[in-house]
Amino acid sequence: MSTALYRRYRPESFADVIGQDHVTQPLMQALRTGRVSHAYLFSGPRGCGKTTSARILARCLNCEQGPTPIPCGVCDSCVALARDGSGSVDVIEIDAASHGGVDDARDLRERAAYGPAMARYKIYIIDEAHMVTPQGFNALLKIVEEPPEHVKFIFATTQPDKVIGTIRSRTHHYPFRLVPPTRLQEYLGELCAAEGVAVAPGVLSFVVRAGGGSVRDSLSVLDQLMSGSGDEGLTYQGAAALLGFTEAEMLDATIDGLAAADAGAVFRQIDKVIETGHDPRRFVEDLLERLRDLIVVAAVPDGASSILRGTPQDQLERIRQQSAAFGPGALSRAADIVNAGLTEMSGATAPRLQLELICARVLLPGASGESGYAARLDRLERRLEISGAPAPTGPRSPASVSAPAGSSQRPGSQPSLSNPPVRHEPVPEPRLASEQGPAPRAGPPVVSPGDTRPGDAEPGGERVPVQERPAAPAAGRIDTDAIRRSWPDILAKIFTIRRTTWTFLSEHTQVLDYDGTRLLLGIQTQGLAATFRRGQHAELVRQALSEVLGVEAVVEGIPTTARSAGPVAPATAGAVPAVPPSAAPVSGSATSSAPVHPAVTAGRPSTPMQRARAVVAQEASTRTTSSLSSVAADSMVSADDEDIQEAVAVGQPVIARVLGGTVIGELDQ
Repeated sequence: MSTALYRRYRPESFADVIGQDHVTQPLMQALRTGRVSHAYLFSGPRGCGKTTSARILARCLNCEQGPTPIPCGVCDSCVALARDGSGSVDVIEIDAASHGGVDDARDLRERAAYGPAMARYKIYIIDEAHMVTPQGFNALLKIVEEPPEHVKFIFATTQPDKVIGTIRSRTHHYPFRLVPPTRLQEYLGELCAAEGVAVAPGVLSFVVRAGGGSVRDSLSVLDQLMSGSGDEGLTYQGAAALLGFTEAEMLDATIDGLAAADAGAVFRQIDKVIETGHDPRRFVEDLLERLRDLIVVAAVPDGASSILRGTPQDQLERIRQQSAAFGPGALSRAADIVNAGLTEMSGATAPRLQLELICARVLLPGASGESGYAARLDRLERRLEISGAPAPTGPRSPASVSAPAGSSQRPGSQPSLSNPPVRHEPVPEPRLASEQGPAPRAGPPVVSPGDTRPGDAEPGGERVPVQERPAAPAAGRIDTDAIRRSWPDILAKIFTIRRTTWTFLSEHTQVLDYDGTRLLLGIQTQGLAATFRRGQHAELVRQALSEVLGVEAVVEGIPTTARSAGPVAPATAGAVPAVPPSAAPVSGSATSSAPVHPAVTAGRPSTPMQRARAVVAQEASTRTTSSLSSVAADSMVSADDEDIQEAVAVGQPVIARVLGGTVIGELDQ
């Protein structure tokens, strides 16, 4: 049977105590100068060296060469107080947890009156001093205040506030602290080398985390790993499985999913956490620590290795890549959400549900509040960096569209694509067939002053070149998966431009492919694909893609059943058809613009019968003109009318939405 590591390697001098220089140096100086107090109070967390330092102090005081800061180790007192010694009758250790009553204090006070049997001092080490009752402390108060010359008291406690003030005021108080992780990891590495055990990278960091800065706890964990290790030594997988820590690969996959807003990947990792038997709370703790590492790397990119000591170089490089995928605002927001969720998981009856809710909140885009705005700004800047192009300012971008002269549009505002401006031209009043002249010839199409057409020539005879669309900038690392992950943001942008297009895309389309210059969308049916090509949907998708991701690409839509048929001709967004002349509005009233019947203008009627017939003909002509005006008015294109070529719903949805009917089913004839 082997002895525990924390017993085999218990320090025997102040020089062997690690991480407590603020305590050991003053004590050694007091021993050198002979200013040793009659009572000491050592406080601090468990396993940080309080009782061990008390034994070393007793050894230094009773050494034959002392009092000395360095015991000789060969005299009878030093040998008796060594780590494997039998102990000394003049050094009495009392466990106050079981001997803290008033009777025990009275017995101690009576025995302290007798001198030491062999050594220079009779030293009482009272461990767990906070367990002494107030009555016991009151019984000890007099002897602690004025002890005999041969008596020394050393109180050790983890809760110094529970020691009554009258005792604390009569002692020298030395607070012990947890050992820093770097120093403790170096110490554990020295012990592994002394034991001849091989250690894989990252294992000692697990041991330090499990020990929580306590030397005794860390040695116990290391001893457990050593006892179960084989010839290969301490492996990373074995340590992670035994100690319950999350493997680095699982954390990397979760962080990558959160950075890309890939909910599927994140929830698959959550399912893996549960299926492999990991504790969800421990996973959240590891996730929060990884986010902390990412924040440190983002804040100090050059000096991160000096802060994240003990982290392997390959893992540190992976952390740098993950930090670049986030932004400072997004990292801070994610850490706040995970930290709040970790607090809520205390005592939770459904830890998996809490873990899923935490990840769902992190995946939600920040829409409000200071942290939300910072996260959105980081996302936009990151996409511009990924695309490798500045914000679009080409001739097709909304910022370059200038308002026409004399319009009420404010400078810098974007024209609405859903309600394009309609040019209203005067419509001639209808005339009778006898008054109409020959039909005018079809003139050339009207071209706005800023437009050019192929074949147009300047007054000098030179042809005007056709204005080409500027070349799309390089897409950088944007690929099909990136477009798919950003598709919700693109749809949200389209929703602000035109809701009919947003409804069409959200219900009938999906991203098929992106090659850097062309975005291919799959549409459910052939008819819907034709509707997509005829309308302005492709142009709106291109505009949203440019504004959200900074990517210029040609947008095409094909039926999903036709993708395997080979390449498809590029889909272009057609222009809105012009208003037909028959649907032009008729100005004026029916009575004021009514034509005059030929019977009235042919000549003045001479008889009453002819005058009566002329009146009847005039009334019939007036009624006919009124009917024509009503038909023309109903044929007018109103601003709130739907465009049949851009209508999203066809078939049954039209019946349900327009007619208010309920479609029960269709019968095949």
